[in-house]
Amino acid sequence: MQATDSPEVLKQPLRAQLDTFLDEHRAALAACLDGLTEEQARRSLVASRTTLLGLVKHAAFVEKVWFDEAITCRPRSEIGIPATPDESFILTEDDTIESVLAAHRAACAASRAAVEGLELDDILTGNRRGPLPLRWVYLHVLRELAQHCGHAEILREQITPSGAGG
Repeated sequence: MQATDSPEVLKQPLRAQLDTFLDEHRAALAACLDGLTEEQARRSLVASRTTLLGLVKHAAFVEKVWFDEAITCRPRSEIGIPATPDESFILTEDDTIESVLAAHRAACAASRAAVEGLELDDILTGNRRGPLPLRWVYLHVLRELAQHCGHAEILREQITPSGAGG
């Protein structure tokens, strides 16, 4: 993956730049789990349901909402995701670092495939907000991933002495 500030990325068209920024944030969020134990990844340090493992699980939900539901118009029940964002943070006994990372990688790969033939100005009609251009979806997902990367950094600092890996 190229760094977003590399000369090659700076010369690319906007769509390629957005793809690079999304991939950088996807990877950064997944990296918040590097070197953690299952207990550390599940540790609750705030009043909400937010945990490091929950953040990555939620990120997979975000990918499916914006790059499956919004594009295909399929209902969340058919996609196999929770009805609300809050529910997407809930961890089950079956959720492990390995399983959540695998689901996140699969969701990101599916997102990339879903937008492959689309242009930034194409209108997506499957979101609850109504029709939205793909450009807006890219920016919204990037904003959400950036926020969650910040959350992950703070949680990671509280869990590990050095905060390294996130």
